[in-house]
Formats: sequence, C-alpha cells, structure tokens
Amino acid sequence: MRTWAVWRDNAAVWREIFGVCWRRSRVLFLSVCICMALDTFAIAGIGLALRAVVTGTTESRGALIVLGAAGAAFGYAADVTFSELTFSMRINLCELVAREHYDRQIQLAAMGIEGIEHLEQTEYLDKLTSLEQTWAIGQSAWSAVEAFALVARLFLVLGLLGSISPVLLVILVAGVVPLYFEQRSRTVIQAADEARSQDKRLQRRLFEILTGGATGKEVRVAGTSAHLVRLQREAAERSERVWLRANLEAGFLGALGWSIFVAAFVAGLAVVVDDAAHNPAHLGDIVLTITVGTQLRSLVQNAVRASTNTGGSGRILEPYRWLRAYQAEHVSAATNPAPDGLREGITFEDVTFTYANSGHPALAGLSVHLPAGSIVAIVGEYGSGKTTIVKLLEKMYRPTSGRILVDGVDLATIDTRAWRSSTAAAFQDFGRYQSTFAQAIALGDLEHPERLAEAVAHADAQSLVDRLPDGLDTQLGRAFDGVDLSEGQWQKLALARASMRQAPLLFVLDEPTASLDAPSEHAIFERYMERARAIAPGGITVIVSHRFSTVAGADLILVLDKGRLADAGTHEELLAASPTYAALYSLQQTAYAGP
Repeated sequence: MRTWAVWRDNAAVWREIFGVCWRRSRVLFLSVCICMALDTFAIAGIGLALRAVVTGTTESRGALIVLGAAGAAFGYAADVTFSELTFSMRINLCELVAREHYDRQIQLAAMGIEGIEHLEQTEYLDKLTSLEQTWAIGQSAWSAVEAFALVARLFLVLGLLGSISPVLLVILVAGVVPLYFEQRSRTVIQAADEARSQDKRLQRRLFEILTGGATGKEVRVAGTSAHLVRLQREAAERSERVWLRANLEAGFLGALGWSIFVAAFVAGLAVVVDDAAHNPAHLGDIVLTITVGTQLRSLVQNAVRASTNTGGSGRILEPYRWLRAYQAEHVSAATNPAPDGLREGITFEDVTFTYANSGHPALAGLSVHLPAGSIVAIVGEYGSGKTTIVKLLEKMYRPTSGRILVDGVDLATIDTRAWRSSTAAAFQDFGRYQSTFAQAIALGDLEHPERLAEAVAHADAQSLVDRLPDGLDTQLGRAFDGVDLSEGQWQKLALARASMRQAPLLFVLDEPTASLDAPSEHAIFERYMERARAIAPGGITVIVSHRFSTVAGADLILVLDKGRLADAGTHEELLAASPTYAALYSLQQTAYAGP
C-alpha cells in the first residue's frame, strides 16, 4: 500500500513537471516527445529489414535485398540519431526548468518558513543536500516516460519473437529478472546515499573552512590545517566505505540478474538454430533472432536503467516532497496586520525559549514591558540571552512557552511578512554581501533606493565611501576582483543597510559597534539615539551591547544573567539599586580606563 502511495505522489509531481516543461519551452517539449516516439519503432524496423535481406538472399530476390539493406541502414541511423537528440534535448530542458523554476522554488520554500530553526536541523539540511542537483527533479519525470516507451518497445519485440517461435518468449520473460534485481540494487544505493549525506556535508564545510579567506587565516596561525584535512579525509573515507559496500552489493545483484537473462537468450537461440537446420527457409529467423535478441539485451538494459531511474526518483522526489510538505506545515497562519504605530509597546509574558538540542533554556520566565517610543538597552555577559531576545522579536523563533504581546496582540498572530516590513535590524552575525557597496546597502529596503545616501550618513560611513576606488559603485569581495573591507567597515555597511527603513516600529541593533573603535562607537550611538526619537509613532529601538557606557542614555536597560532578567531600570536607577549592574559597569569602566 505504501509503495502505491509513493507512486501516486510521484505521479502528481511528474504531472507538475510536464506542465512546467510545456509552459517553459513547447518546442523542446514536443521535440523530445516526437524523437522518443520515433526511436521506439526503430528497433522493430531494423530486425524486419535484416530478415528481408536474408530472405531475399535465399530466394534470389535482389529488390528485397536492396530494400532490406536500405531499411536496416535507415533504422540504425534513426536509432542513433533519435537517441542522441532525445538525450541532449532532455538534458537541456531539465537544466532549463531546474534553473528557472526548481532552484528558485526550493530557495523560496526555505525562506517561506518564518523562522530559522529548520536551517539548524540535521534532517532538513540532509534533505537540502539531496536536492543539490535540481535538474534531476525534471529528469525523474522523463525517466518515467522513457520507461513507458521502453515497455512499448518490449511489446514490439514480443510480437517479433512470437512470430518466429513461441518458445522465444522465454527470453522476454527472462528480461524481467534483471529488472527485479536492479530494483533491489537501487534500494541499496538509495539507502547508502542517505546514510552518507551528513559526511558529505561535513566534507564540504571543512573544504570551505580550509579555503575561505576569513577562516583560512585562523587555520594558518593555529597550524590546524593538517588536522582539518585529516578530518575531511576521515569523513570522505567513511562516506566512500558506505558507498563501496553498497555498490559491491548492487553489482552482485545486477550480475546475477543478467546471468539468468543470458542463459535464457542462449537457450532460445539454440531453438531457432535447430529449426533453421531442418528448414533453410527459416535462416532469416536466425538473423532476426540475433538482431532482435541483441537489441533486446540493450533494450532490457535500458529498461532496467530507466526503471531504476524512475524507481530511484524517490532519491530526489522524496526530499522534494518532504520539503514542500514541511513548508506547508510551517506556513504561518497569522493574519493580523502589523500596527501602524505603537501605543502601549511590547510585552514579554513569562517567555521561555530553548534552542533545539540544548539542555538548558536560553531565556527562562522573562517578563518585561518595553514602552512605546522608548530606547531599550539589553546588557549582560556573553551567553546571557541578549541576542535570543532579538531573534524572538524578529520572529526568527517562537517562544517555547509564554508569549510576546504587541499593543496587547500576540506577536505569533501578526502576519510575519507585514511585521518584518515594519522593522529593521542589524544583527551581530551580519551578512557580507559581495556585490557593489551600494547594492549591499540597498538590500535593506529595495523599494526605496533614494534613501541610500541618508543611510550611509546614519552609519557614519561617508568617509569610508570616499576612500573606496569607485565610491558607492565599488565591487566588494576579492573573489570577484573587488575590495576587501575590514571587520569594522563591514559592520558600518551593515548599519547603513539597517538604516534604509526610515520609520520602523521596531529598530534592533544587536552588538552594532562590536568591531568599531571607541570614537566611532560613540558617534554612531549618538546618531542612532537621535534617530530613535524620530522613528514611527511609538516605535521602539532595542540596542544589544556588551559595552555598558554606550547605553547609559537608554530609557530602559535590561540586565540579563544566564537567561533571566536580573534587573531593569534606567542607568542611574541601576547604579543605585542593582549590585550586578553596578559591579559590571565598574569592572568595564576600569578595563577601558586602565589602572
């Protein structure tokens, strides 16, 4: 029953694939279908033409010999020509559809889920790894058509062999045996491919570490390249051991199936030869049997391959269907619109959050109110849960328990796209887009490129732009023969990108100046404090920082300790009433000022 359900689900995807192929290129689609149909009848024409040659020879009929020879030559030419045309056009069509449809669809499916938890799950990443060659999605549908065409050819061969002797039908029956064993071998290969996906991903990640510009520096200084190369080699060896065992087992199964087929073919040919020995008029049957039988071997082999590809399409279609189902299950049902402005603010009600595979919560029982129109600073030691609050506010994750209210409305019920379009953020792990400087900033709000100059000014990045060889049009990234920026310069670019939205309801700065010097940090915070007062009505600015001195002007400071809210208040209130804040502030002041 499960097998039937899988075939039914695959068939639904194949119908979709053919629809996409038809819409994308009707000429290619029809050309593949026509060439495949013509190639189907070529084998029968070759066999009949060769029998005509032998019959014409034994009966001294020159016209029949010439006609048969011409027919055989045309049949062979048609077989080769249509096979090559079908193959090349299929590949072209599958790559075209993959590039313009399935690559985009899979990427949008990943981005269509409101959070980012799925991008940290092994199962999800394994499925993505299986879909690296998206052209195989389209190829799976054409493999099914090819398998159908090969079945039609088998019926033609059945008719030809039956016309010689019913005994020869045993050859056709024997042709089912390799199909059975190849299906078994396909299951073995598919299981092995899934078993080694994690090691393949590890190999790729280690390769990126060893060859990446940023990570490469650390690897060289630490002298860990040999260690990482060894880890990559061990992952490759584990992967290859799994693959080798699977291929050996699959090879044995395939050899067993083909041995049975060859034995049946030799037995059937012996019957035809014995008949021709007693009846010279049947000499043409020997030629037809050998020709069709040889073609039958190739036909069965191709049928096995097509059947294997069709059956093995589960290797690509199963993760494709899984990803689509996963996306459908995780599409947010939230429909409430984002507010135009904030009147009350944002409230955390007993919010607890635990990351997957973590033994302890990153936030535990957080209850706090962020007033509308306020500047809120979040401070605390590393690992205290500061960035987790930011991620929850941007709906990258949902609370494990508790809820976040926006003017009394549960954030989980607010449309995610609408909410994010009303926010802006500069994350601690910001993106380094290797585009032009202007493009990297404009990604913050593609609908308003005219705000670019203002965003640069807010990020105090104009002096950086002035030093670039082509100003805003400077290409970034050495991989594209561009300019490589320092960590602080990249961070200024990220701040400019976050400033593209002029009046967000929520403006988040997560360690926005961690890579900047003290004067630059002070200038930027002064500018963003001013900007915070001018954002959307009641808009909230949340600043996460490990430098206490820079957030002293905030309206509300939250002090986190091991995922819990230790204290909250203004800078003056906390210095007077919070030993934790006062101690951390004093310690940091001493560290920056020196003894």
